[in-house]
Amino acid sequence: MARGQQKIQSRQKNAKAAAAKKKGAAADQKTAAKAALVHTCPVCRTQMPDPKTFKQHFESKHPKSPMPPELVDVEA
Repeated sequence: MARGQQKIQSRQKNAKAAAAKKKGAAADQKTAAKAALVHTCPVCRTQMPDPKTFKQHFESKHPKSPMPPELVDVEA
């Protein structure tokens, strides 16, 4: 049983490292996703990542509202 204590320590060390990696990755991914949402709908305040998605959203959700000037020349 000379290896028993080493094995326990190794498992504890690996579990601590995996928990730290998992915790850090989730916050990183969430921050990156939030930073990618740059366009905001003036009617419903929904955020979208690109102008094409923004125009599709605006045409389907707000057909009676006038098109914002930044979406007039965007092709959906």
